[in-house]
Amino acid sequence: MAEGCSRPPGGNDDILEEAPKKKSRRDQNPEDRERETLKNCKRMQSELKTVLEKSSQKLSQFLPILSQPGAREGILYLRNRLTSLKPDIQTDPIYIGLFGSTGAGKSTLLNAIIDKNFFLPVSGSSACTSCVVQINTNRSKQYEAKIHLLADEEWKDELKGLVALVDPSEDSEDNSERSEAALKISAIYGKGAETKSYEELCRMKPIVSIPPSRCIIFRETTAEELSDKMCPYIRSPTSAVGEMKEEDTKMQIWPLIKNVEVTLPYSQVIPEGVVFVDIPGTGDFNSKRDEMWKENINKCSVIWVVNSFQRILGEKIHEMLLREGMKAFQSGMCRDISLVATKSDDLNLEEYRWEKKKKNINKHDAILERNEAVKQEKSRMIKKKLEEKLPNDLDVVHKADLVYTVSAREYWQEETLSREETEIPKLRDYVRRFYVKQKRNVLMDHTMEAITIFSLIRNLRANEHAQYQLTKRSHLREIMVQKIADLEKDIKECFLPIEQPLKEGVEEAKRSYKAAIRGILNRNHGYQGYHRTLRAVCLKKGVYASRTFYRIDINSSLAQPIYEKIDMNFGKVFRIQMGTCSTLKTCLDAFKEAVQQKLQEAHIKLTTDNEHKLAFLKQETDFIVSEAEKLVLQKKAEIYQSLVASIQNDLLLCYEEAAAVRGQQACQRMQTILSNGIMRAVESGMFERAENSMREHLQNMKEQITKKLEKDFSNMLSLAFCPWDQLNGKLPDLQNEFLNISFIHKTLLQSAKMS
Repeated sequence: MAEGCSRPPGGNDDILEEAPKKKSRRDQNPEDRERETLKNCKRMQSELKTVLEKSSQKLSQFLPILSQPGAREGILYLRNRLTSLKPDIQTDPIYIGLFGSTGAGKSTLLNAIIDKNFFLPVSGSSACTSCVVQINTNRSKQYEAKIHLLADEEWKDELKGLVALVDPSEDSEDNSERSEAALKISAIYGKGAETKSYEELCRMKPIVSIPPSRCIIFRETTAEELSDKMCPYIRSPTSAVGEMKEEDTKMQIWPLIKNVEVTLPYSQVIPEGVVFVDIPGTGDFNSKRDEMWKENINKCSVIWVVNSFQRILGEKIHEMLLREGMKAFQSGMCRDISLVATKSDDLNLEEYRWEKKKKNINKHDAILERNEAVKQEKSRMIKKKLEEKLPNDLDVVHKADLVYTVSAREYWQEETLSREETEIPKLRDYVRRFYVKQKRNVLMDHTMEAITIFSLIRNLRANEHAQYQLTKRSHLREIMVQKIADLEKDIKECFLPIEQPLKEGVEEAKRSYKAAIRGILNRNHGYQGYHRTLRAVCLKKGVYASRTFYRIDINSSLAQPIYEKIDMNFGKVFRIQMGTCSTLKTCLDAFKEAVQQKLQEAHIKLTTDNEHKLAFLKQETDFIVSEAEKLVLQKKAEIYQSLVASIQNDLLLCYEEAAAVRGQQACQRMQTILSNGIMRAVESGMFERAENSMREHLQNMKEQITKKLEKDFSNMLSLAFCPWDQLNGKLPDLQNEFLNISFIHKTLLQSAKMS
């Protein structure tokens, strides 16, 4: 935006103001309004970045003429604050996770959402996607895929476990774990390699070509060309060792693939800055991929639990996935969760007519009627689970659309349902609304903080000849020290609601752990090959993503009774985005208000100060407390997961012993070792140690908050009392920038009110 513009604080007229002859917002349909709002948000983001860059440059040019160290550090601090505020939708995207078991139809759904049929590999009868796939858009005209491979040490870590699963000295009875392990080894080292030892394999040269960068990149001009190139890397293998199909042998590098990033040219369908993440539902045998599986769930703002229509009617896997998704509210960034039922057009009309006693109903009406009934039923189930796990004032607990019934097939064919009735457009609209709301809020936060920083600089100009004595600084430091000590006590009290449920959860875990272990170790349909599954569980320290038995997590199963007791109160304490009387945010807000009140009182007593200095201190207090809130968000996942981490650490020797079992009756011997080992650990205080671990993590976070506040307030006072009188009126003029950002902020507020 050029300085000295003729209009009131703003920039180029075509950036923020509507072009003439546009429809009024009232006359536009909702989709057009959202697109217009999104377009304006992007323009305002660009405008904000331009203003901040200009301001940072002005301050940088001013630094060399400063001879006084204190003043120089103060200007450098303010410049860095402005630099850190540049918003970017590419570096700060919104993640939407499609979370579901194999064969649920996630890839088919994603193809429909991005409006590109058969772009990702699909299959009508089996799982197709073998790794986490991210899809986003940008302004490039090319279609791009980056296939990231495991590092050498990450692959060797997995290889050691794979060799243990295909131990040739054992019986030849087969199961899915052994078959997949053998398939991976032979794919990388050749046919017959599955009979080699780990040491022999490490000395062998892979038969596949591995790029030194551990990354394969494709760039094409059409979606079809990119799909043809990348699909063999994404597609799950279809055959056993010795029977690999031609398309499998062409791309034998698949066991080394860690994740895939796909970038599409910008379209009206997906807002730029939204990243769809296709997340396999049970994790992965490889430690790094399994870690990424957890990270991807936790970084998603929205989680869609995806399963086919028939599965949600006859199986319970979607309920397990919903539980996993709800954990992201406690330990991750999740703000919303929904169940998405795919293949909603799959209906036997004759059976439906007989069941409902409606002989004349047509297929179209029967599908919609059946879908609505399932929506109501599953919405009640999800709402009940959300109310049990999450605080009642979260938006997701009360939202109308908890379940979507979608049909990708009908979206493309429109034989029975219209495109609107497939609910694919409804999901897109939801994505657009959510994205616009989040991005507008981020922009408003950035502009408000920028306004605060510009106000500080203006205040410094007004105070450039003021003399501040050391006694004033010391007096304010004493105030800060006392208020931080008060906050420390308040945080301790804030954690009290977790204490009793934590104790009760430990007692419940001690009572129920045997049943939990029986549920994992005992099978209803025989034990053929199950010893290999158990060995895989033990090799991976109690956690294994099995294609047959879904995700097996002994550590989480043992900790589950504790989580069931603490989840509600933990959510209330750590819900930074919403303040209630029981949240940690409320403690920090009360602390901020108390500090600002004390600053006001000190200002009245220290009459030589002026209003500008008081504004400076209050505004810095806002920023410092907001940084403490960010620390809370960063640490809450570590605190929440400390229970599982402690239990896993206690059982490491037990897992190692069980993993080493070979020979006759291996399954029963491993079961005995695990049962006895867990029992001994429980009797020696395993759950109490987990309880203490969470307490220690809470204590550590409290100390980190207080130490950070002590350091930041000390820096604030140093900045406030540095020798600004040495500047001699040389501070750069940022008046135009201040007015422009104020105008952007006002525009954003008006947009939010009209939504």
